[in-house]
Amino acid sequence: MANFSAAERPSFIQKLEKETFDLLIIGGGITGAGIALDAVSRGLTVALVEKHDFGAGTSSRSTKLIHGGLRYLKQLEFGIVREVGRERTILYKNAPHVVIPEKMLLPIIKGGSLGKKSTSLGLFVYDLLAGVKRSERRYMLNKEETLQKEPLLKNDILLGGGMYIEYRSDDARLVIEVMKTAFNKGATCLNYASCEQLSYNQEGKISGAIIKDTLQNRTFEIKAKNIINACGPWVDTIRGIDNSLKGKRLHLTKGVHVVIPKRRLPIQQSVYFDIPKDGRMMFAIPRGEVVYLGTTDTNYKQNINKPFADINDVEYVLSATNFMFPDAQLERKDVLSSWAGLRPLIHEDGKSPSDLSRKDEIFISDTGLISIAGGKLTGFRKMAQRSVDVVCKNLQNEGRKFKKCSTHHIPLSGGEGLDGEAGVAKLVEDLSVRFNSIAKDKITELVGKFGSNTEIILKDAVEKYLDHPNNVLIAEASYCLNHEMTNSIGDFLVRRTGRLYFERPSIEVELTPLTEFFKNTLQYSEDMSSKFDKDFMEEYEGVINF
Repeated sequence: MANFSAAERPSFIQKLEKETFDLLIIGGGITGAGIALDAVSRGLTVALVEKHDFGAGTSSRSTKLIHGGLRYLKQLEFGIVREVGRERTILYKNAPHVVIPEKMLLPIIKGGSLGKKSTSLGLFVYDLLAGVKRSERRYMLNKEETLQKEPLLKNDILLGGGMYIEYRSDDARLVIEVMKTAFNKGATCLNYASCEQLSYNQEGKISGAIIKDTLQNRTFEIKAKNIINACGPWVDTIRGIDNSLKGKRLHLTKGVHVVIPKRRLPIQQSVYFDIPKDGRMMFAIPRGEVVYLGTTDTNYKQNINKPFADINDVEYVLSATNFMFPDAQLERKDVLSSWAGLRPLIHEDGKSPSDLSRKDEIFISDTGLISIAGGKLTGFRKMAQRSVDVVCKNLQNEGRKFKKCSTHHIPLSGGEGLDGEAGVAKLVEDLSVRFNSIAKDKITELVGKFGSNTEIILKDAVEKYLDHPNNVLIAEASYCLNHEMTNSIGDFLVRRTGRLYFERPSIEVELTPLTEFFKNTLQYSEDMSSKFDKDFMEEYEGVINF
């Protein structure tokens, strides 16, 4: 079986051209990846195309939490809270290397959106609906106890707090682990492959799509019995190609996060706090040597292909943070990087961005195109299940039978054999003993991205690339190229490793060796190398261009 390698693109395209698939998925974010895994595990033949890199849209630009949606209790969306809360547990079991329990402090303040009793009740209901295990259930704190947990909080308005558990994740890593798992089970997945047109049979029903390989600038057709449009913010674009853009439509809102040095806001755990001036709430989440802050929720009608934070977004986030942590006095110069993501919500007349439901919905056009929109990162598995149920129902007309959804039992790539935090810790210890020439903190970092696949990287680092001055970095890039369909430094530094967002000041020295590695390994032309370099530099500068 071929590796999920960028070097294998020609063979993947050849397969996509030759076969007629039960299902073609357009969109390679978390929803598309989840649909691919669900469908292939039920016995369907599956193809997936993504016009950019996997997870390049909303699925790499979230708050990076697998969370139960505490804020949705305020909107009385109990079904969402229950479903995504329980999905957290499943994801933690199946991918503990990229889904990590995170203590979350919820300060209660004068004039805040929640009082002591309502916070206690809300967190209790949250735990109940989400099926939180006893050891992770909420507990309440008085003012003094809250300040002990977080001395930087604004003292004069603080009334107390609540502690509960959320789960932190790397959203783009989660996407690629799901995608790899789907590929390993038989799905054919291709990035940098844009849907240009849809094909129809004589009855006017959808039968395939014309795809452009944007790396080689050539088009080909994929034939499919069913097509799911899982394009996130681009869902209505595909519906437009299908001439079925009527009735409900998307309402895009922008969420921005900024990254600052942890020394400028040395919080002791994650904090979920009120923004009194508009009634919203914001996260401050430590990650290594940095803290990231967010998010905003504003209407968005600009270029959906390249959203960036602007000065108003940044000032809003910094102002809200300075209010809750007055000694920080954060300024624009403290911002190391940022990212902006677009939420593909379902439009509801008269509702503000923050009040729009996060429910997912499925639209089926007269031609048979299946579109799914809305939803949350945490709920992607159930979104996939509902979408594939529709496809299986369609295929049953051919007399075929399919298995029920089983993805709740499928460990994701990198999560095999790992039993929660203890399993991850044991893996780090075992690898540190076996590869003692590599610093333990580096092995810990790699395990937090690649889980049980880290062994492949470490083995290459001490054998294949031992003489390279950046042997671990190049071994990591080699793994991503050969096993994660990584085509360029942008794919690697932004989505496979998150370095652009969380380590931007330090990656400048890595650009030259990485550029040379990808260029030489994939034998790209000068024009293609220049394009990849230009695209990356646009992102590299864009995250601080405000």
